[in-house]
Amino acid sequence: MKLPEYLTSSSKIVEKRINEFIKNKKYAHSFLKKAMLYSLNAGGKRMRPAFMFLVYEFLTGRDKKDIVDAASSVEMIHTYSLIHDDLPAMDDDDLRRGKPTNHKVFGEGISILAGDALLTDAFNLISSSKKIKKDLKSDIIEVLSFRSGSSGMVSGQVEDLLCENISRSLNKNILKKKLQYIHLHKTSDMIMASCEIGCMLSEKKENLKKISEFARKIGLAFQITDDILDIVGDKKKLGKSGSDLKNKKLTYVTIFGVEESKKISENLFKSAIDIIESIKGKEDKKELLKELSTLAVRRDR
Repeated sequence: MKLPEYLTSSSKIVEKRINEFIKNKKYAHSFLKKAMLYSLNAGGKRMRPAFMFLVYEFLTGRDKKDIVDAASSVEMIHTYSLIHDDLPAMDDDDLRRGKPTNHKVFGEGISILAGDALLTDAFNLISSSKKIKKDLKSDIIEVLSFRSGSSGMVSGQVEDLLCENISRSLNKNILKKKLQYIHLHKTSDMIMASCEIGCMLSEKKENLKKISEFARKIGLAFQITDDILDIVGDKKKLGKSGSDLKNKKLTYVTIFGVEESKKISENLFKSAIDIIESIKGKEDKKELLKELSTLAVRRDR
């Protein structure tokens, strides 16, 4: 199976499961469910679930459908973060994946609540899952809550907001340290969660340290590429308005420039691939995992 076919397949599995889960939620308000599903069904490559699927299949050779609930929970958390990220109080974006952002359609209040519901229901999906072994559920919830909460993604977003309009005359090492914190937590942590959970579900925890480091490097390289594309990318093709310049964000491009940022991203990518090469697993899935990593880092180049 080639990567585009694999991504389509994994995306359909995740979308079907999330839609089924949300539509069947007892007592949930119909308008809230509509807002939640609007953003969930707005498209996207579903890279985080795909990373989880491929790590799991690479280490076990088993079918990705076995872990669809865990993969769907990660996508729900990612979607909540995008809804909140687009709000006027954050990045104030009008477009996401070429469509009006959630708050433009449903209003700010409902969008906040839709994000809240997606975050909370993600953990309900794991805890109520009949596909995930009971003795693994608490470990998965621990990883996912750590990576997405105040020790992870949320603090990355906090630093991102605090660094808007930050003086570029500050020592370059200080700016770099702040930027690395933003990228590690705002982006890398959720890719790490996806890969770490895929490894944990495989029950081959001896690979966890390497898998985690692989994901950290790919996550950082992915976000650096995002910084670059926000400046030089085709906004219509990307489906985003490009808010980094408007909000005077601290990015790799604003500190290092486009060409140096590309070099940093490429070095991280190559190091990540070396890690995957050192792990034994199903060779066909290893190749797909490498291709997915390539797509994440070298997209639209």
